[in-house]
Amino acid sequence: TLTLPGIAGIALNVAMAVAANVLILERIREELRRGKPIRLAVDAGFDQSASAILDSNLTVLAAAALLFQFGTGPIKGFAVTLTIGTIISMFTANVCTRMMYEYWLSDRDVTELSI
Repeated sequence: TLTLPGIAGIALNVAMAVAANVLILERIREELRRGKPIRLAVDAGFDQSASAILDSNLTVLAAAALLFQFGTGPIKGFAVTLTIGTIISMFTANVCTRMMYEYWLSDRDVTELSI
């Protein structure tokens, strides 16, 4: 069953996923301001944000492991929800979002990216 700590874990994961995508978009925007072509800016944005996203998610996974090890029932549920959501968030931010950008850029002759 879904408990209040589980819902809190889901909410935290949604916020972290949004933050990861905002970070990626900000890095892409910085590269576009430097005058890079769109394809190179997207690649550089993902590459530059990958380490920050990985570091933050590994920190959350370490905290979730400690909560699971030393917590009681509801806290363990929060830790499990947080772990599953963090792994999914890392995958979607680094793989799925990049694939969507690559697909979108490969199909079109994009001359301007409004982000």
